[in-house]
Amino acid sequence: MTEPRFAVVAEGLRKRYGDTEALAGLDLRVPAGTVHGLLGPNGAGKTTAVRVLTTLARPDGGTARVAGHDVVRAAGEVRRRIGLVGQHAAVDEILGGRQNLVLFGRLYHLGAKEARRRADELLERFRLTDAADKAAGEYSGGMRRRLDLAASMILAPPVLFLDEPTTGLDPRGRNEVWDAIRALVDGGTTVLLTTQYLEEADRLASGISVIDHGRVIAEGTPDQLKKRLGGDRIEVVLDDPDALTSAAAIVGRVASGEVDVDAENLRIGAPVTGRAAALTEAVRALDEAGLRVADIGLRRPTLDEVFLHLTEKKEVPT
Repeated sequence: MTEPRFAVVAEGLRKRYGDTEALAGLDLRVPAGTVHGLLGPNGAGKTTAVRVLTTLARPDGGTARVAGHDVVRAAGEVRRRIGLVGQHAAVDEILGGRQNLVLFGRLYHLGAKEARRRADELLERFRLTDAADKAAGEYSGGMRRRLDLAASMILAPPVLFLDEPTTGLDPRGRNEVWDAIRALVDGGTTVLLTTQYLEEADRLASGISVIDHGRVIAEGTPDQLKKRLGGDRIEVVLDDPDALTSAAAIVGRVASGEVDVDAENLRIGAPVTGRAAALTEAVRALDEAGLRVADIGLRRPTLDEVFLHLTEKKEVPT
């Protein structure tokens, strides 16, 4: 089986700022044509990793290749093949959307005609044509970030780095940016995404690396990471506190692990296998016992729960 081509490869990356070791041997592989999420608590090394991979900072140790080029020995080649969208808008809010994109094109040494052609192409691609001549400062948050994405794609780079691109946006704005990112990946762009919104990584990323103290402590698909917490759970919410003991016993018969009872919130939870069969059996048994149920259902651990579980540990999991 042919090994997939990786757009970003980092091996043993190290970076120190004074007494602080921001990267402590970071290993990372991002398959081409995918969204890869880089998650971690504040100070874990996410932004430093992006700075090294985009040639804005020089590593103190280890190696990294982006789009097939070494970030130290061939920094110029890397810069020609990447786009970067940071946490804050880079566009000029006085200029219109089209003017901003033409300006970026000229800064990238495109001719005037080619810069205008590329600007119009990107305005259409990011659904900004109707606002092309409106000042960027009048754009909504989502529109402004889409304009940022468009500016980063002036030269159609194969690799795009997004450092918390939806920070401060409302749900509508985040959805607009998510749609734009999906469209880019459908077109073959590789995206490395750092984000503080776990739902964002869950919705967009096919692979995730969780980092803490400058190194990767867990990686996999969102589903693989969730399964580390035990997979599916059945949850029952009751109306009657006197029914807790009986209901817990019934749930225990279909559970594959320990039953958790939250007496304060009249809630019972337990891991199960065989999703539909376990739920059906529990509903039938509770009904036959005459127990009133306010709610019952199956749920999987969220990435938020996985994140907290991993980053609260004192030792790096094996």
